[in-house]
Amino acid sequence: MAGPLDDKVAIVTGGGSGIGEALCRELARRGARVVVADINAHDAQRVAAAITGNGGRATASTVDVAREQDVQRLVEHTAAEHGHLDYLFNNAGIAIGGEARYLTLDHWRRVLGVDLYGVLHGVVAAYPVMVAQGFGHIVNTSSSAAFFPVPANAPYGTAKRAVVGLSLSLRLEAAELGVKVSCACPGFVRTNIYRNAVSVNPSLRAGVSLAQLHGAPAKMMPAARAAEVILDGVARNQALIVFPPSIRWARRAYHLFPRLIDRELLRQFRQRQQEYQATAPAAGDPDIAP
Repeated sequence: MAGPLDDKVAIVTGGGSGIGEALCRELARRGARVVVADINAHDAQRVAAAITGNGGRATASTVDVAREQDVQRLVEHTAAEHGHLDYLFNNAGIAIGGEARYLTLDHWRRVLGVDLYGVLHGVVAAYPVMVAQGFGHIVNTSSSAAFFPVPANAPYGTAKRAVVGLSLSLRLEAAELGVKVSCACPGFVRTNIYRNAVSVNPSLRAGVSLAQLHGAPAKMMPAARAAEVILDGVARNQALIVFPPSIRWARRAYHLFPRLIDRELLRQFRQRQQEYQATAPAAGDPDIAP
């Protein structure tokens, strides 16, 4: 596949599903050599095989981004094998939902370990390589949750806000060294993160998803379209790639009327919470995390 990214080398963490998979496929379609990195070896191999079967260039790598050594080895091996590293997409993410009163430190550590430290591990591994070669682009996946309060999802919101701060600070330093940094902040995108998210709120009925609890629209943006928007923003070297447009408008509105919107967000959340209330949560409810 020849394209605008012909012979560029890109690593995508969380590349085995969702936005990460879509990024891998779109990067390959645009000509890049893609390293599909995921904690799930089967998913990583499936995506890499699909890309190569379609004429693209991809390899699979099993990586736990919460482990610094895994990410360091991934970056070092990729740079050594190809002689350079053009892109690192720190995209892997998880969510654990539930009101803060039900969350343990272990829940916080699990989310921050992937959603924040997973990004940081990628930055610490790839940034020196890119500085030494004088070029490269680091793309960190945050979320629209970085801009608004996120009831019953505080660890995720905390991590995503931190990723924005990390990206913007690093971007200023990196520019004069030839390295670019962007941060993608998508709204609701149709991926498995909602299905795979753990819920620790014992007052909710079993089977209630984070998408339901947070009022996700029935029609979400497809992951393939999200990947196109992100890569177009990367090509323009945007600092923050915020989409869809409704999120950009909501962000502006929140800056103008924060108290009003806070009250409305909380009112809507409590209303949905009542709708999905359990009459009597049973011991061993599968929606309650261990």
